[in-house]
Amino acid sequence: MRSIWNGAISFGLVSIPIKLVNATENHSISFRQIHTEDGGRIRYRKVCELEDREVSQAEIGKGYEDADGSIVPITDEDLSALPIPTARTIEIVAFVPEDRIDPLQLSSAYYLAASGAPAAKPYTLLREALKRSNRVAIAKYALRGRERLGMLRVVDDAIAMHGLLWPDEVRAPEGVAPDTDVTVRDQELDLADALMDTLGEIDLSELHDEYREAVEEVIAAKSAGEAPPETPRPAASGKVLDLMAALENSVRAARESRGEAGGEEEAEVRELPRRKRAAPAAKRTAAEPAGTGTGASTRTTKSAKAAKTEKPAKATKKATAAEPGGRASGKANTTKKTSAAKTSTAKTSAAKTSVKKSPAKKAPAKKAASGRRSA
Repeated sequence: MRSIWNGAISFGLVSIPIKLVNATENHSISFRQIHTEDGGRIRYRKVCELEDREVSQAEIGKGYEDADGSIVPITDEDLSALPIPTARTIEIVAFVPEDRIDPLQLSSAYYLAASGAPAAKPYTLLREALKRSNRVAIAKYALRGRERLGMLRVVDDAIAMHGLLWPDEVRAPEGVAPDTDVTVRDQELDLADALMDTLGEIDLSELHDEYREAVEEVIAAKSAGEAPPETPRPAASGKVLDLMAALENSVRAARESRGEAGGEEEAEVRELPRRKRAAPAAKRTAAEPAGTGTGASTRTTKSAKAAKTEKPAKATKKATAAEPGGRASGKANTTKKTSAAKTSTAKTSAAKTSVKKSPAKKAPAKKAASGRRSA
């Protein structure tokens, strides 16, 4: 890698000759300005406004524009003679924990390479001292016409330097946060935590610039005289009206993208046991007097049809007992038969026969009971 700056690290009384090389590179695609009618290049010419002619790069220098508009020329010799110790030196001024550095201050990144064999020993000494202390070095250095702030840390077996912005160059976040009072519920925080857990972690080396790759495909297709590939556009997202619903949908989509279950369990259908209708009737029959014909008939009858016809028979008994003298009214019998026919679920001929026979057999017993009560 080509060095962009040569100097030394000043570590107390120890001086470490180093070379500064870029630790990052820019992969963005650059475009040229062209004339759309004929494809000609658009170029900028550097023209002296006093002489109204184009000048070469060798004729161009630096100048500072004063408040009144006048220009003060500044030469490279003026800058190199500045009375600062960091003109060609990275001067370490302190060692601090890494978490003391605000990420907003991070700027360009460089590698510091040992310059020559004599620099190997002090270079290794500084590297191992940084490793063992778990701290970073704060340094000052001059580059491209200005003094800068830097942070030295260990990367593998090398020392890297991150350019830092000066504290007064970082703007305070005034007027950025919402100025309205917002209450976040615990349920929303729980869903946000679930979404973060579902997304999980990722290996940063797997990330790549998809936009640059798409631009390269367009350039390659047009160079070959082919139509550029069409990229499907994502569906436009609507206005979020329900934050809880948006979080739930986000968690579900994240799980589906990772091949996990949708989170909704299938309902299990179980057949409920059938109700036993004969059991309540048997209990009510057992509570009646021993001489009642209805109780005897119910105990001897075990079929499902007899159990269904028992209710209308009991209703007929109650209506008969309510009449004076214990007489069975034909009108009441007819009414009970009609009620039994409506409420019975099995409208078969056997059920109708059972309903007709029931009052005839029970009438003597009812009259005998009525006679005993009058005696």
